[in-house]
Amino acid sequence: MSSVNNSYDPKAIEARWQAHWQEAQTFHAPGPGEEGFDPKKPKYYILDMFPYPSGAGLHVGHPMGYLGSDIIARRKRMEGFHVLHPMGYDAFGLPAEQYAIQTGKHPRETTLQNIETFRRQMQAIGLSFDWQREISTCEPSYYRWTQWIFARLFDRGLAYQAEVPVWWCEELKTVLANEEVVGGRSERGDHPCERRPLKQWMLKITAYADRLIDDLDLVDWPDSVKAMQREWIGRSHGARVHFPVQGQGDQKVSVFTTRPDTIFGVTFMVLAPEHELVERITSSKQSAEIGEYVRAAAKKSDLERTDLADGKSGVFTGGYCQNPLLAADDPRARVPIYIADYVLASYGTGAIMAVPGHDERDAEFARKYDLEIIEVVQPPEGTAGAVEGGCFTGAGVSVNSGPLDGLSTAAAKERALELLEAGSHGFGETTYRLRDWLFSRQRYWGEPFPILFTESGETRRVRDEDLPVELPDMHDFTPAADGSAPLGRVPGWVRTTDGRDGEIARRETDTMPGWAGSCWYYLRFMDPHNNEEPWSQAAADYWGEVDLYVGGVEHAVLHLLYARFWHKVLFDLGLVANPEPFKRLFNQGMLTAFAYKDKSGRLVPVDETVERAGKCVTRATGEELTCVIAKMSKSLRNVVNPDQVISEYGCDTFRLYEMFMGPLADSKPWNPRDVPGCRRFLERLWRLFVDEEAADPMRPQLAAHTPEPLEGPALELERTLNQTLKRIDDSFEGFNFNTAIAAMMTFCNEATKRREAFTRSQAERLVCALSPFAPHVAEELWQRLGHEGGVSQAGWPVVREEFLESDEFELVVQVLGKLRGRVKASKHASHEELLVLAREAVAEQLAGKQIIKEIVVPGKLVNFVAK
Repeated sequence: MSSVNNSYDPKAIEARWQAHWQEAQTFHAPGPGEEGFDPKKPKYYILDMFPYPSGAGLHVGHPMGYLGSDIIARRKRMEGFHVLHPMGYDAFGLPAEQYAIQTGKHPRETTLQNIETFRRQMQAIGLSFDWQREISTCEPSYYRWTQWIFARLFDRGLAYQAEVPVWWCEELKTVLANEEVVGGRSERGDHPCERRPLKQWMLKITAYADRLIDDLDLVDWPDSVKAMQREWIGRSHGARVHFPVQGQGDQKVSVFTTRPDTIFGVTFMVLAPEHELVERITSSKQSAEIGEYVRAAAKKSDLERTDLADGKSGVFTGGYCQNPLLAADDPRARVPIYIADYVLASYGTGAIMAVPGHDERDAEFARKYDLEIIEVVQPPEGTAGAVEGGCFTGAGVSVNSGPLDGLSTAAAKERALELLEAGSHGFGETTYRLRDWLFSRQRYWGEPFPILFTESGETRRVRDEDLPVELPDMHDFTPAADGSAPLGRVPGWVRTTDGRDGEIARRETDTMPGWAGSCWYYLRFMDPHNNEEPWSQAAADYWGEVDLYVGGVEHAVLHLLYARFWHKVLFDLGLVANPEPFKRLFNQGMLTAFAYKDKSGRLVPVDETVERAGKCVTRATGEELTCVIAKMSKSLRNVVNPDQVISEYGCDTFRLYEMFMGPLADSKPWNPRDVPGCRRFLERLWRLFVDEEAADPMRPQLAAHTPEPLEGPALELERTLNQTLKRIDDSFEGFNFNTAIAAMMTFCNEATKRREAFTRSQAERLVCALSPFAPHVAEELWQRLGHEGGVSQAGWPVVREEFLESDEFELVVQVLGKLRGRVKASKHASHEELLVLAREAVAEQLAGKQIIKEIVVPGKLVNFVAK
């Protein structure tokens, strides 16, 4: 393992140590029952959100979170923890299947090729993953247990089939989630989509809505992510109110409201365009306009219809309903019914009672269509209400509300609910925005459902002993014209028998969505080679919950919510010991890149630009461009491949620069001009340890231990080193690793100035502190210092508090109150000694002048009053 080359050669150093780590399995964490497992050792489970292995491989933005978690994992090992730090691949997905349709290449083949690329790139970055635990969700040995968990959901009545309106993409021939549709078109491929009722598998996540909200108090997650989950679940306490429809017999419009106290301010009703009553209550006069509006609404996503809607639109149906708490002859009792696309059939009852005096959305609609606005809650003095043209949405005192007048909002809510219940017009209710999880895809490349439909009409799940239900081999993955899944074209696979009784059955031909495998992968990492169960009880008891989960905030709702749901089901089954899967969550920032805009605002691909006379212009026309920060994308051709950076500068330089750009949580732009600075730091560090002109592997003074007590320059370096170690420790609190690297750079500069005073002990501690950040060069220097074991097995350097306080301070010297100099002074210096030092520091400024007064502030400054 020794090297005879004394120059800093990152290619040779990094290749050598990566090969050593792989051969020695340095980062393998043996689990219960494995050789080398020590149950008394404290555990630390740190996990990255595993990637989808796309064909493009990693760009420099992907490893940012991996590097942050790797730094933490390496330090935890040095602190004596048994660290589980695994990696795998979320390998099922639509892109591989679309590529297969276009090229005829099997998605399994391209996925495995992509995994090879990802693995090679991650190993080249020096990530200390336990590669013995590597998993891929597309392997039957893995999705056998995904199917096994689905079977438990089915057994508990949490998996069911229902006909629901879904986004259907004719071009992709599949159902898409709301988040995958933008402007009525698919996010992938920009194909037109439409709403279509289809029979789908659903998971009853709503059964866990309360626990999914309440148990957020158990985890150490960013407040913003908790808020997003609470908002997505949308728990609301209020009342269900029934408004009789005039001229429709016993027909009623039911709404849910959190403000029953405002019922006397209802001036119109709004139904979702898909509401079942729309066709029945629409007058013949309004029929054509209503039909056109309904068709237009069907082309919009839920997000476009609500949060992203620029303005509210709607159409009067021609129908009316009756306010249940008003007499029939009251002018306000007859309420017109509209439809509007900002009301969703999938949320609440698909209808709302509109109170424009106290709801901004309703007020906007009322003003647009000249509908009455009534103030029924008097705002506090000084706050504009409906009378003043405002819209007060807070709590106040009820007015214009008959039996509620004079009551506070809280009391008015209770009284209104009493009146509704007394007249059988409503009742108290808690509702949720969350809807059951649509779990079907009409595609090939996904987990097959372990479901059988028997000839006798039963829906059964496949027996555990018959799992996995493997995907059959196919060559044509195009969905059928009628939207049925490709698996339906494999009759020998579809037709089967139930292992229980031999009854002929038909397999489910839909597959699970891409989210399925990622719902429980953190558990499989605990025991990845277990062929008898998804994980052993011993492994689950030891590793417990994930101590730190690192990933992008874009997964704040879907993946994290789905994984928590599955985990709670497993908790109820007694298969895991903790109610939550991820104890702490950290979201790394996004890495952006420079892009360029022309005068029209169009983004210009990087390879169509050139720098001339210090300005960026288009290569073709010479038009001057404006530099902007944008997301890395293939279309802008501003994606940077880490392979290129590592080839030019080395892996340790790449690692340092990624962390040096700014705090891990912040988004920041990749600037290739700044990368060489980190390489120069490593070269200076190398020369601090190694005389490149000499034959010795290390500088002579580092070969021997320096006796204590330290004094002079060695003591000054000791203080600086401990201050550096303190800054490094502090950087781990908020994962602001840029400050740790800056501190090491500063110390390297100081130690270079006092190279002869740089001791072996200081060198060892510096290498240990550097090793999580730049592990290859740290391993090399540790070995050159004469150590047999790798630096990852060394202890983490401890800050010695006694060296954090310096015996010196910086004395500020002023003349006539203005700063004229600074000088180092002993904290124990006398009044006279401080004056001597100060006079020497500003001798030029005092030359030829008479000192009238000398002001000394001990420990801070000396000020000379002179003329």
